Amino acid sequence: MSELPAQALARFATDWESTLRGERGEPPRLAGYLPDGDAVRLAVLTDLVRVDMRQRWRRAGLEKRITEYRKEFPEVRASPDYADLVCEEYVARSRFRPLDVDTFSAEYPEAAGEIRRRFSGETPSPRPSALPDGIEIGRRLDDFDLLTDLGGNDGHRMFLARQRSMQRLVAVRVEAGADSDTDTVAQLDHQHIVRVFDQRLIADGSTGKPLRLLYMQYLPGGTAEGVLARLRMESARPATPTADATPGLVRGRTSRRGNGGRHVAVAGGTGIDGGLLLRAIDAAMEAKGESRPAGSRVRTEIAGFSWPETVAWVGRRLAEALDYGQRRGALHHDIRPAKVLFTAEGVPKLADFALGAAYSNPGFTGARGGGRNEAEALRYRSPEALAALLDPAAPLPDTRSDIYSLGLVLWEMLTGALPFDDTEAADGAGVVRRLLARRIAGVPPEALAALPADTPAALRRVLLECLRPEPSRRWQSGGQLAGQLDLCLDARARDLVDPPRHSLWARLRGWPVPIAALCVGLPNALASWYNVRINKSLIVDELSTVDQHRFEQVALVNNAIAFPLAALLLLWLARRPLTVSYRLGRGHDYTPAQLARARADTLLMGERAVWIPFALWVLAGIVWPLALEGAGANLPHHAFWHFFAAQVVCALIALAYPFFLIMVYSVRSLYPQLLARGSVGPADRRQLSALARRSNVYLAAAASVPLLGVATMTFVSTADLWLVIVPLRWLSVGGVLAFVLTYRLSRLLEGDLRALVRAIPEGGR
Repeated sequence: MSELPAQALARFATDWESTLRGERGEPPRLAGYLPDGDAVRLAVLTDLVRVDMRQRWRRAGLEKRITEYRKEFPEVRASPDYADLVCEEYVARSRFRPLDVDTFSAEYPEAAGEIRRRFSGETPSPRPSALPDGIEIGRRLDDFDLLTDLGGNDGHRMFLARQRSMQRLVAVRVEAGADSDTDTVAQLDHQHIVRVFDQRLIADGSTGKPLRLLYMQYLPGGTAEGVLARLRMESARPATPTADATPGLVRGRTSRRGNGGRHVAVAGGTGIDGGLLLRAIDAAMEAKGESRPAGSRVRTEIAGFSWPETVAWVGRRLAEALDYGQRRGALHHDIRPAKVLFTAEGVPKLADFALGAAYSNPGFTGARGGGRNEAEALRYRSPEALAALLDPAAPLPDTRSDIYSLGLVLWEMLTGALPFDDTEAADGAGVVRRLLARRIAGVPPEALAALPADTPAALRRVLLECLRPEPSRRWQSGGQLAGQLDLCLDARARDLVDPPRHSLWARLRGWPVPIAALCVGLPNALASWYNVRINKSLIVDELSTVDQHRFEQVALVNNAIAFPLAALLLLWLARRPLTVSYRLGRGHDYTPAQLARARADTLLMGERAVWIPFALWVLAGIVWPLALEGAGANLPHHAFWHFFAAQVVCALIALAYPFFLIMVYSVRSLYPQLLARGSVGPADRRQLSALARRSNVYLAAAASVPLLGVATMTFVSTADLWLVIVPLRWLSVGGVLAFVLTYRLSRLLEGDLRALVRAIPEGGR
C-alpha cells in the first residue's frame, strides 16, 4: 500500500462510518489498511486496533478483544502502546458490567502492572446521579422552554419544549451527567425511530453540575401506555348483554389479569378494533391541544383492522426499527410501552433508542435510582437481561433481548396484560430472580387461554417465538420478526402458514411422502392405461405370437428399470422438501441457509416431479421399438409412429396434471412450514413470482392433452379407428374434465403464490 499512514487511518474511519450507515455489509478488515513498510506498519496497526475496538465495543455482537487482535496480528504485542490498548479494553468492557481488576489482569499478565496501576482500588462506575431540583415546567434550559413534563426518573426527565432558535416544538431529554452514546443515536435516521436532532452539554446554574440535553422529534400521539389504558377502559365498559351472557362478563370478552393483580376485561372478538388506537391517539392529542389530521390514508387503514391486526401492524413497524438499529450496531436496551410513541396518524416510533440502561448493576436493589420506573422496566426485560443483572459473568444480551421485550409489549397491547403475573413489590435482587424464573418457565397456559378469540394462529405463533426463554430459539433479527408480522396482516397468507388446527391442509402436513406419491402416481397410472389400450389395439394384436411374447419381455424389462429409476430420482430431488418440513414439525432446527435451500427445492418439486416422467415416457417411445427390433421382432412401419405418438400423449399427461396437484400441496402444506421459520427475503419473492409465471406453461399443456390425443388418431386408418374409439373417448372426455380441475387448481395456486409474495418483505432481511 502506497498511501500515507494518516490517509490509511482516515480511510479506515470513513469505511467504519459507511458500515454504520448500512452501505457496507461488514466492518472493514484491518489487514486492508496496513502499509507495506515495516517502520510504520506497527504504529498504523496500533491506531487501527484502537479505532476498531472502540467502534466494536459500542455495538452489540461485534465486540473484539485484544487477544483476538493478537492472534490475527502477532506483532501488536510488540507495540509500545500495547498496555494502553489492553487498558482501553478494560474501560470498554466496564461500560456494561463490573469487571474485577485482578481477574482482568490475569488474562493479560504481560500488562498486569499497568492495569493495576491505573485501575486498582477503583469501584464500578456509579449509576447516573440524580437531576438537581428545579428542572420543571416553566424553566428555560439553554435554547429550550420546558412546557410539559412527559415523565422520567431521578436520573433523567423528558419534556415537551419549544426551541427558541428554530421556533418549533421538540421533545427534550434532560440527563444528569455527560456520559452518553449520543453519536450512535444521532446516526439513527429511520421512519419508526424517534429522530434525535442533537445534544447540548450545559451546566446547571445552581449546582454547576453538567446536564445533557438531547432534543428530538416531538410526537403528539401519546405512548403505548395510553393505548393500554384506553384498551382496559373500553374493555371494561358495560356492553349490551346477550341472553346467554354470564353475569359479570360480556359475551365475546375474556377476563384476564391486569397490572397490579387486578382482573380486567379485554376484547375477545367483539367491540375492539383498530379504531381504539385512533381514539387513544386523539385523546392524547386533545389533552395537548392538538387537532387530529383530516383525510389520512394511514388512519383509514388502521380503522379497518381488527385489534390483533392492529397489534401486528404496530409490531411490524417497531420490528423494522430494531432491524435498522441492529444493522448499525445499536440496541435499544429498554423497550416498554412508555418508549413506544405515536404520530398523529398512528404511526409508531421507538423512543430513547440506544439510551437504555446498561446491564451492569452493582449492588442492585430493584428500586433504587428510578423507583417505580425502574421496577416497571424490569418487567419487560428478557431472561438473559435479568440474568446479566444477577451474574456479571453472564453473556451480554444482544438484539434478541430487544425482540423478547418487544414481544412482551405486543402481547400486552393484544391482551391488556403481560403474560406473567409480576405483581409482587420490588424487594431487591430477589424480585429479579423471581422474574427470571417465570420467564424461563415460559408463557403459562392461562395466559394462552386469555388471548382474544379473534387472534390469528399466525400472530399467536409469532409472539410465542418472541417469548422463547432461549435466545437461540427466538427470531434472530428484527427483519425476521417484521416479515412474520407481515404474514399476520394478510388473511390468506396467514391461513396458509398457520391453518386452523383441524383443517384439511393442517392434517395433510403429516403425510408428505404418500401424498406426493399419489399426486405423481395417479396421472401416470392413467397414462399407462391409455398407453396399454392403444398399443394393444394398434400394434400388439397385429404381431405374431412369438413377437407378442418378445413385446411383453421388453415391456417387463423397461418397466423394471424405468419405474424404480424414476422413483429414486424423484425421492432424491424431493428429499429436502419432504424431510425438512416433516422434521421441523417435530422440533428439529435448521440453519437459515438450509431453510433457504429447502424453500427453493420445494418450489421446484412440482417441475421435477413432471419432467423426469416426461423424459422417460418420450425416451421409451424411442427405445422400445428399437429394443423390439433388436430382439428380432418384425414390426410394421406404422407401428413405430403409433407407438411414439401414444408415448408423447402419455408424456404430456405426466407433464400437465401432476404439476398442479404437487404444487398446490407443496405451497399449502410444505412451503408454509419453511416460511414460518423466518429468514425470508427478496430471493424468495423472486422464486414465488417465477413459479407463478411458469405455471401457465403447465396449464397450456393440460389444455393440449385431449387435442393432441385427437390429432394423433387422425393418422390411424379408417379401418382401425374403431379399435381405439373407446380409449379416445376416455381421453377426450377425461381430458376436458381434467383441464377444468387443473384450471381451478391453477387459480388456487396463483392466489396462494400472490398472497405469499405479499407477505414476504421486499427489502433484505
